[in-house]
Amino acid sequence: MTTNDIAFMSATELGSAIKSKEVSPVEAVEAYLDRIERIDPQVNSYITVCAEQARGEALQAEAEIRRGEYRGPLHGIPMGIKDQIYTKGLLTTDASKIRSDFIPKFDATVVTNLKKAGAVLLGKLNMSEFAHGEPQSSASGPARNPWDLTRSPGVSSTGSGAATAARLCATSLGEDTGGSIRGPAANCGLVGLRPTWGRVSRYGVDGAGWSFDTIGPISRTVEDCAITIGGIAGYDPQDPSTHNVPVPDYQAALTGDIKGLKVGVVKELLDPMELDLDPKIRQAVLTAIEVLAELGADVRQVSMPLAEKTGYITRAITHVDRVSLRPEYLRERAEDYHYNTRVHFTTANLIPAQVYYKAQKLRTMVRQQVLDLLEEVDVLIQPTSGAPANVINLDQKVDSQEHARKALSAGGFRGPYSLSGAPALSILCGFTSEGDGGLPLAIQIAGRPFEEATVLRVAHAYEQASGWNKRVPPAAL
Repeated sequence: MTTNDIAFMSATELGSAIKSKEVSPVEAVEAYLDRIERIDPQVNSYITVCAEQARGEALQAEAEIRRGEYRGPLHGIPMGIKDQIYTKGLLTTDASKIRSDFIPKFDATVVTNLKKAGAVLLGKLNMSEFAHGEPQSSASGPARNPWDLTRSPGVSSTGSGAATAARLCATSLGEDTGGSIRGPAANCGLVGLRPTWGRVSRYGVDGAGWSFDTIGPISRTVEDCAITIGGIAGYDPQDPSTHNVPVPDYQAALTGDIKGLKVGVVKELLDPMELDLDPKIRQAVLTAIEVLAELGADVRQVSMPLAEKTGYITRAITHVDRVSLRPEYLRERAEDYHYNTRVHFTTANLIPAQVYYKAQKLRTMVRQQVLDLLEEVDVLIQPTSGAPANVINLDQKVDSQEHARKALSAGGFRGPYSLSGAPALSILCGFTSEGDGGLPLAIQIAGRPFEEATVLRVAHAYEQASGWNKRVPPAAL
């Protein structure tokens, strides 16, 4: 079996091959390390590659499996994680010059959980500086979209999207505040799940917005996403925001049967005018909804009146939260920020208290609208993004009110679930005709709090019926 044969297997397929001893964890790790060395100089998805540590963990996993101590579907699986997640003894930079020499003394709980599951850490993935802004803000340079290296892999969890799509890890972890798992998943043609707020511990994770931050998987298939979230979810006494509720078997929930399931299509988020929705995405989402109806779902249109404004509401809160987490950096090391980050954080310091207060009141109203709709339907459907991946502009800055308005309003597609804390998943639903193989288009599926299993079930049924995930980005070949 060749390096590409191993790397082009899904994480679930690779896990089965490792369990049956057809592939060893050592072979899997070497396959990915080889690809990282050859391909990542173009994609720039990793900040730190821990090759020797990964080889050691792979040897340990191989020995355990030979002894009959198989731990589950992540045992021996090579993974990458976003560089804001603490790893004991391993550089954790937040993609910032300010944190360029920071080495944590402990592992984040999600890393501890992955180790318990037997996963192998390949390295730390690129991101927007302090999980804020576009890819160019990273002190390590921007990660690139494997579908078109001139384009953005998405915001914040940039390397998680790029590495997973380019087959430089089997699955990955990102972090979602205002959409930073779902956006990279959409741009890179992947499955990205923002779990319910409180489902996954944030202990040992550098925050971006304390009441929004959520760690979750970015994966190549829904089943890969299911086994990844299964490996990290659960109550953590070190994070008081986590809920002590049972974690279901997400993989077992992927039955393919969605007959009779009530699917609500949020009409405001299919308005091509208000949120500058690209007609290609609108049509791809409408076609995906038809597929769900053909699979037996009960599809109906629903209204969420505040949906279109949720980008503004989210940003008014998260910008203030972000800068308040590290006020000393802006006071003492402002020049060490990327220019765009410095402008955003300085602006956040100027947001009046009454604006922040009003945004919090509106957040409560949005949450109620989302929860009320989820009393009527099982899941909600809308686009993940308003447009395909944009070209990375290394000189990007806000140069007009219209530019700022569009940037803020674009968050409206993902804002309702960041504000409400409900689980939401992005999945590939088509391609444009641009470039080599086109650019990915995505649909978003959201569900009731702590019902990720239902969201995954709908996504899996659609994935199996559509077959879009069979395509491979040019940079991965």
